[in-house]
Parts: sequence; structure tokens; C-alpha cells
Amino acid sequence: MTFAENKNSSYQFMLGNHAIVEGAIAAGCRYFAGYPITPASEISERISDRLPEVGGKFIQMEDELGSIYSVIGASLAGVKSMTATASAGYDYMQEGIEFAVATETPLVIVDVMRLRGAEQATQADIMQVRWAAAGDHEMIVLAPSSVQELFDYTIEAFNLSETYRNPVVVLSEMTLSLMRERVKIRDPSQIRIVNRKHPKVSPEEFIPFLGEPDGVPPMAKFGEGYNVLYTINPHDKRGMITGDMEEYDQLYKRITGKITRSINDIVKYQTYYLDDADIAVIAYGSESRSALEAVRKAREEGIKAGLLKLVTVWPFHEALIRSVAERVKKIVVPEMNLGRYVNEIERASECKTKVLSLPLNKGRMHTSGEILHGIKM
Repeated sequence: MTFAENKNSSYQFMLGNHAIVEGAIAAGCRYFAGYPITPASEISERISDRLPEVGGKFIQMEDELGSIYSVIGASLAGVKSMTATASAGYDYMQEGIEFAVATETPLVIVDVMRLRGAEQATQADIMQVRWAAAGDHEMIVLAPSSVQELFDYTIEAFNLSETYRNPVVVLSEMTLSLMRERVKIRDPSQIRIVNRKHPKVSPEEFIPFLGEPDGVPPMAKFGEGYNVLYTINPHDKRGMITGDMEEYDQLYKRITGKITRSINDIVKYQTYYLDDADIAVIAYGSESRSALEAVRKAREEGIKAGLLKLVTVWPFHEALIRSVAERVKKIVVPEMNLGRYVNEIERASECKTKVLSLPLNKGRMHTSGEILHGIKM
């Protein structure tokens, strides 16, 4: 039974990839372009059925580069748009992501992480989703830890993208995307939806890249008489290509600043048992599930452990990490990779406490026992 056939139900038992689709549609997504790739293919399959039911469009593209540019085009035409891929496919999208940043085009990208060339779990894309695109840029990346969060944070991803006119990544994992769990589907009236700002002046008066006080300019859509040049080249406030490097410098200070100045509004996290903790576990994605169980086991043994669960992994909230480092004797960072995000945590901690990396690159999550062992080390 699909969500469309069961509108009166509050809960569904749902595949993670399907929860992403339902979250996107609830957020107002009406266009999807993508190329099949395991373990994200169920997203394309599901949304190809669901979008026509709500008046949307689905197109299977010839590759990932075509997909990202197709989604950009739809967004410039005023439609909330999304694509989905997995690890290697995300590599191919970088040129388009760079263009979306430069033109301030809102869109959502789902990256279902997998081991290189294999259908096994990993978190190895954690740095890729932040730094892969060329040029100065900021990325907003959400790392859900459950099927419910895949639904909820896909909605949030669209809201953030529309608010800040920036690409937003939902960083899923094979473990989560192919998992089935109970999902609460809220009534549409209870879901907060954000739409991009539109010009309030005539086409003749409109300056397309003039930021408002929040640093974000209103966005005109194609076909309404607002003639806007969208280019990756250095451009002025009117969108015209310029060789004035002072203007270029100011442009990118605004494009990145609209994210960095709003970090407290953007970054989401959850804390468990941190108030009196001597040891903090910092985790994201599926690893936070095992981490919470490990913290509870540690508490049963009289060890004052706590968990900082990061939902927003980028932008990186240095002040948040520093505040934890100042309060505890040790930070433990479990990751399904060779140890990547731990370097950011160690940098932000500024040697105020010991930081222990718990890398695992074997295609599976840490067990709670493995993380508990790290807490005791």
C-alpha cells in the first residue's frame, strides 16, 4: 500500500529510500532527474511512480552529470527539484554542484554511501560531500540515522535549500536506505514548508544577485520576464560576467557568508547524557545508533559517558565541538571509514582534551560493544 492510497494512516512500515521520496514530495518536490545506481535505485523507482500522482515530472537521464544539470534547470524554472545517487555517482556531479553554488540554485542531492564498487556500508563520503566541488563554497549536509529521519530531514533539506539558495545534501548510507522501519507521516498541515523568496520589483528594477540583509537574494524564475544570466564565471550583482576581481571577491564572501553567518540556525544536533559526562562520544548517521547503546551500557557500569549526535555534519560547528571538548576528559569518534571527520573534531578541540578515533572500514557499523571498548580505553 502506498502513501497515496493510505492518507488516513499515521504510521507506515517503510523502506529508507521510499521514506526519502515521501519526504521530498511532502516538501513540495515536483521534479526528479537521476540515473540508476545501487543502493539508491529504489529512490528513482519509487519517485517515478509518485511524482505523476502529484503533478510532478520524472526523467531518467543518461548519466549523473546530465542529472544534476537537469535538476538545476528545473530549479531555475521555479520547481523544487532533487536527484539521488550513490558515492561514485556523486563524483560525476561535481561540475554541476559547482555551477549550482555559483548561481545560487536551490536543489537537493541524496548520496547513499557505499563502499567503492561494492554494496556494503560506509561513511567514506563524509569529506567528499563537503570539499569535492571546485572553488570557494559552503555545503549544507544532513546525516540522518533512521528511516524516520530520512523522511524528516529530506523535508528539512528542501527548506534549507530554499532558504539559503544553496545545494543541500542528504547523506544516507546503504545501511539506512535499505532498512525498513516504522515512519510517522505527519499531516501536511503540521509540516513546515519553506519556499524561496521571489522578486517584489519589476524586471527592469530587479538586481538578481543583490543579497538582502540575510545575504540571500530573491530568485526570479524563467518565463516571467526577468532576464537573468546564470553563469559560473565571475559576475556582478546583475549577473553579467566581469573581470573585476574586487567584485568577484565580494560575491563569494556573500555566497559563503550567507551560510557561515547562519550556522546556529542551520546546524542541528542531539545530546544524550552530556550534562555530567566525563567522556563524550561524537557520532553521525547510523553510527550514532550503536553509540547511544554504548553510552547507556557505560552508564550502567558507572562510567559517565554521553553522546553528541550530529545531524548537520556540514557546515562544521567549531564552537559546538569546542564547548564539548572543554567539559570532558575524552572524546571518542566512531566512523565507518579510516578516520575522516575525527580530524575536524580534533582540530576544533584545540588540544583541550584527548580525541580517540575509532575507524572501521569493513563494510559494517560498529557494534555497541566496540564503541564501549573505546569509551573504556
